[in-house]
Amino acid sequence: MLKLTETALEILKARYLRPGETPEELFERVARSVSQAELLYGPASKAREWEEKFLKLMLNLDFLPNSPTLMNAGTELGQLAACFVLPVEDSIEDIFDTLSLMAKIQKTGGGTGFSFSHLRPKGDIVRTTNGRASGPVSFMKVFDCTTDSIKQGGKRRGANMGVLSYNHPDVEEFVLSKRDRESFQNFNISVACEDSFFEKIEKDEYVELVNPRTGEVWGRIKAGELFNLIAESAWDCGDPGILYIDEINRHNPTPQLGRIEATNPCGEVPLLPYEECNLGSINLSHFEKNGNIDWEKLEETVRIAVRFLDCVIDVNKYPDERIEKMAKGNRKIGLGVMGWAELLIKLGIPYNSERALKLADEVMGFINRKAFETSVELAGEKGSFPNIGRSIYRGKEVRNATRTSIAPTGTISMIAGTTPSIEPLFAIAYIKKILDGKPAVQIDPFFLKYAGDILTDEQVSKVLESGSIQNISDIPEEVRRIFVTALDISPEWHVRMQAVFQRHVDNSVSKTVNLRKEATVEDVKKVFILGHKLKLKGITVFRQGSKEGAIEFGLKGIKPEDLVKYKACSCEL
Repeated sequence: MLKLTETALEILKARYLRPGETPEELFERVARSVSQAELLYGPASKAREWEEKFLKLMLNLDFLPNSPTLMNAGTELGQLAACFVLPVEDSIEDIFDTLSLMAKIQKTGGGTGFSFSHLRPKGDIVRTTNGRASGPVSFMKVFDCTTDSIKQGGKRRGANMGVLSYNHPDVEEFVLSKRDRESFQNFNISVACEDSFFEKIEKDEYVELVNPRTGEVWGRIKAGELFNLIAESAWDCGDPGILYIDEINRHNPTPQLGRIEATNPCGEVPLLPYEECNLGSINLSHFEKNGNIDWEKLEETVRIAVRFLDCVIDVNKYPDERIEKMAKGNRKIGLGVMGWAELLIKLGIPYNSERALKLADEVMGFINRKAFETSVELAGEKGSFPNIGRSIYRGKEVRNATRTSIAPTGTISMIAGTTPSIEPLFAIAYIKKILDGKPAVQIDPFFLKYAGDILTDEQVSKVLESGSIQNISDIPEEVRRIFVTALDISPEWHVRMQAVFQRHVDNSVSKTVNLRKEATVEDVKKVFILGHKLKLKGITVFRQGSKEGAIEFGLKGIKPEDLVKYKACSCEL
């Protein structure tokens, strides 16, 4: 029996349901469509068997695929993947070919990532016109404006990742490109940093800025100065993040096919040009049993979910034959998790604790291992991915070049009624603008679900000052310890949690390192250095107040008569 929250129903109606379709029928449509892949390898009875298993998994909200699969499976559009990386080569023809393909992908609900590192720098000569190049950032504006004109699938806003190498001559302009808080609102941006960059920072050496067209050195900048500029911008506006590009390529499963230079918009899937990846996430909050993990149920769920995601590759309608060739050649999938914070709350384990890190190691290690075992079994049944001879698995049988990835799960976690990805609770109480524009007091639904309606009006007012219950002595210490928020947790704990999950993930981990408003640029630098030390593939920071958001703290400027009084969170569970 499908049990959905009010919020989940609103989201499904707004974005996912076809005309006249019920939520149950949506999941039936997806299960039926995806299971059709089994007809390529066996009888119709087998397809029906897997259709039932896929459907049960989704109806129980134990697992959900990425949004394009929910939206488009069984429809004429039929594009089911969430993540794409497209090449941006150094010619007008290639740039606009990529731009056209980006538009096709975003129209179907997919997100796109690009490395602009191959474009000649601003001021370089353009021989065909005897003019001067405008540089990567100017072309990013073209991509940004195009995305602005496209509403993904009529349902989702477009999303991009822009990457530039740390030694490109235009790197400073790139790093500063979002500081005005108006430009590139459809882009996340990241600087691709090699290990040598961090060595140069430590040794106080210079970075040589190299023209990618000619290989000539165009200038030099102190590594420490560039690092400071990156950290200042991240502190100020949340961008750029850092891609630890050497660590990414140390784990590139198909190095003979090329070097990875970019990721999807949220950074959880590093991909080669024209690669795509379809994702899905397991709802970990459903796997607590008598104070422990239900390992048997988790294993069965992983096995069904991996098969589901592999089937998506065969039934997907690809926007371009080059993408189809790469997708079917490498068969990359990304199985991840959501509900991690809720699972910890159920088990009574503080997020920022060694116990939580140990459990993360056990749970994600188990999921990754079982995903690999399933991929090996599928290879025996259906064949290995065609490019396996040019991969790190040469001589073995494996169905998928990658199996795991940790996505943000922002929307599907709300459909599942659980906490997003591996993130902690954001705040216990906060002010949120509701549909009529009025500010409303919201209490975190998971606090209400597990702690109960224990806050007095006076306590709610105190919590609204920062979103935290840590300074309210009237609340029992064991409750305060379990219900820590993103800003209660030190940046180091955020990074350590990400690192534990990354250890057991083939692709990458999308996670935000939250910083308090009073955090310094030096704090940001420490986070970036620690991320490199702990072998992350990428990192993003968000300092409180650095961007405008829908969630606010404090009652400053709000008249009591204009405030919708708290009764319960609008997304009760």
